Amino acid sequence: MRKNGVLCPIFSLPSKYGIGCFSKEAYEFVDFLEESGQKLWQILPLGPTSYGDSPYQSFSTFAGNPYFIDFEALINKNVLTKEDCDLNFGSNASFIDYNLLYENRYKVLKKAFENEKKKGLFSTLAFKEYEDKNSFWLEDYSLFMAIKNGKNGVSWDNWEKDLINREPKVLEQYREKYQDEILFEKYIQFEFYTQWKELKTYANKKGVEIVGDIPIYVAFDSADVWANQGLFELDEDKLPKSVAGCPPDAFSEDGQLWGNPIYNWDEHEKEGFSWWLKRIENCFDLYDCVRIDHFRGFDTFYSIPYGEKTAKNGKWVKGPGMKLFNAIKKELGDLNIIAEDLGFITDTVRKLLDDSGFPGMKVLEFAFDSREDSDYLPHNYTRNSVVYTGTHDNDTIMGWYEKLPTEDLNTCRLYMNNYGTKPENVNWDFIMLAMRSVSDTCIIPIGDIMAVGSEGRINIPSTLGCNWKWRIKDSYDYKKYQRRLLEATKITGRAKCNGGKEDV
Repeated sequence: MRKNGVLCPIFSLPSKYGIGCFSKEAYEFVDFLEESGQKLWQILPLGPTSYGDSPYQSFSTFAGNPYFIDFEALINKNVLTKEDCDLNFGSNASFIDYNLLYENRYKVLKKAFENEKKKGLFSTLAFKEYEDKNSFWLEDYSLFMAIKNGKNGVSWDNWEKDLINREPKVLEQYREKYQDEILFEKYIQFEFYTQWKELKTYANKKGVEIVGDIPIYVAFDSADVWANQGLFELDEDKLPKSVAGCPPDAFSEDGQLWGNPIYNWDEHEKEGFSWWLKRIENCFDLYDCVRIDHFRGFDTFYSIPYGEKTAKNGKWVKGPGMKLFNAIKKELGDLNIIAEDLGFITDTVRKLLDDSGFPGMKVLEFAFDSREDSDYLPHNYTRNSVVYTGTHDNDTIMGWYEKLPTEDLNTCRLYMNNYGTKPENVNWDFIMLAMRSVSDTCIIPIGDIMAVGSEGRINIPSTLGCNWKWRIKDSYDYKKYQRRLLEATKITGRAKCNGGKEDV
């Protein structure tokens, strides 16, 4: 079945309180997707972010981002007043001010928490069921965040030794000391989960599936590592022996130094990959489909000695391969997974992708290198693939096209036969090229649909400062493209159900 969808992070949606969230604007976006014939809404990871604001560096792979909780929903159920929410969340509707969010959003959430205590939420069956269902991660995460906040955010490897080592008596002392703070963290997660499930249910009823996204690695300063130290390559001082990244290439002479701790895959295998099984199962409670970032790392991963300033001195190490995916299939069945197979791809990575059966990714912005033929040119695609104009790590189509070297630009124009296209319309040339391709699934970033320039880029890898901040000012900014997107989706056969009839 041919499908089409749109990539739009939750944080990029318009909203009243400084960042996109599970507000009415999110429901309006679902309506836009349905009415324009889209079957998929791809988002970025939903976890709570830390320094740098990246959704790929989270305090927990299981927890949700408190910034996405909708204040209006809390106002409507009389947990907050409008006056409670009348704080400064930033004056620029196009960009997120994370400093102001950190300063002020938690103040509002704590008011909601205190009011929910008075109303008896924490003795209700709904809250107790949520606690029980998620206890395998929620207890450690809530304690981790309570301690971390009590220590002004310092990383867990700088805590007291007995706390680093998770001595049972010490943990119990901190649970007693921070019991109210722990309950607050649980409340945030309960509210996040409740609001997200309502939004996902709404989307599914509209015929829109959610494509989630999980990083292959977790952050070192996370509840995941603190609570599961044996599953990671740590030394006697509980510091990483080596960290993840990418080797030097044409785009970065120093490579990419991500800094995430490397998994102890032998230990994971001894435990039957139980932590990964829980992680994937949790993902499919939240999403209908999951894109796994940096899929090639399951074949071989790039390991860099801890303390290196660049990624130059790393080495490739064998990963778990199909052992992991066989365990997932045996326990959870056939799952709807997209493999992010971009970057330096070897024959063994291609074999792993084939053996898994997962569709890989094709990105048009990678296709037009005048120096060589490319696997990313549409005539080389297979049906079992997902085509994108670009991803969250790429410039927008408009920004990228403006910067193309002359030879690449000429290659692009020759392939697409678009010499006469006006520059302001070139985004639709690429959108149509992607949608006409043989790939079963096509996903277009919302910024490309809106013809946004480089100011709408989501992320520039290996940089800090301006990433993860772009927002849509107003719902009308994308709704005006609804008819054109619908017509394109219909004519390329991506708005049809299995019976062959149009269902839009």
